[in-house]
Amino acid sequence: ERNEPDLIIVDYMMPGIDGIEFIRRIRALRDHDDLPILMVTANNERRTRYDALEFGANDFLNKPIDPHEFEPRVRNMLKLREAHLATRDRAVRLAEAVRQATAEIHARERETITRLARAAEFRDPETGAHIQRMAHYSALVARRLDVGEQYADEMLQAAPMHDVGKLGIPDYILLKAGRLSAEEMTVMKRHPAIGYDILKDSSSSVVRMGAVIALSHHEKFDGTGYPGKLRASAIPLEGRIVAVADVFDALTSERPYKRAWTLDKAIAFLREGRGKHFDPTCVDAFLRGWKDVLEIRKRFQDEW
Repeated sequence: ERNEPDLIIVDYMMPGIDGIEFIRRIRALRDHDDLPILMVTANNERRTRYDALEFGANDFLNKPIDPHEFEPRVRNMLKLREAHLATRDRAVRLAEAVRQATAEIHARERETITRLARAAEFRDPETGAHIQRMAHYSALVARRLDVGEQYADEMLQAAPMHDVGKLGIPDYILLKAGRLSAEEMTVMKRHPAIGYDILKDSSSSVVRMGAVIALSHHEKFDGTGYPGKLRASAIPLEGRIVAVADVFDALTSERPYKRAWTLDKAIAFLREGRGKHFDPTCVDAFLRGWKDVLEIRKRFQDEW
């Protein structure tokens, strides 16, 4: 069992190594860089004291040692050590409390986002599994684009909000089984802007990303999408990523009103849409992660 010292008393003159070198080595050890060190010396040269202070000595005693001076100095250094340890332990406890509080805030934020996405989902014949798959596909593409783990994690949390604007679309349009009329399609195309208005101006970076996704995931790389007819890099990266993830999962998912496409057919659709519907780099990133795509499909399966 390791015994942690609370105070080191070192003589300047020792066999094989002097006190200054001993102090230097002690301070080089990360676990002992804050230990109080009292140096005992018969050497009254200022250079010796300067060097000892430079390498980490906290106090000095001259030989011969006076017990009336020695005991109070040791006692004071031990009190300082005790106070230092108490402060360090308090800092550790506070850091852990902050970590737990932050984790709880993030958990509540994720729960709110999930429930918001489900609110839209209840009014649309898509499943919770679709929401999970397209969110994980989006994070996968972000990682393959090497835009940073934090960005990918926020994509995972924000992507489920892509269709939250459908909360503002009437049921007779949203749940219509057949083809929408031109007038109905005009109403349906309002859902990106509705979703953006719901989510914008949030203090949460994840919700703000969700607002960008909601507004831009129906834009097309060639400028023929909606609502802004943006093209290429004018479309936020978040929207370009989710466009690939959302369309792929919609194509390969079976619904009461349609059969699922085969994976090969869906891949061909993505490749054909490179530079037209989709950002080519996002399509390529998605296909580079094909093994992970299959794992995500297996993990989040529809239940009908």
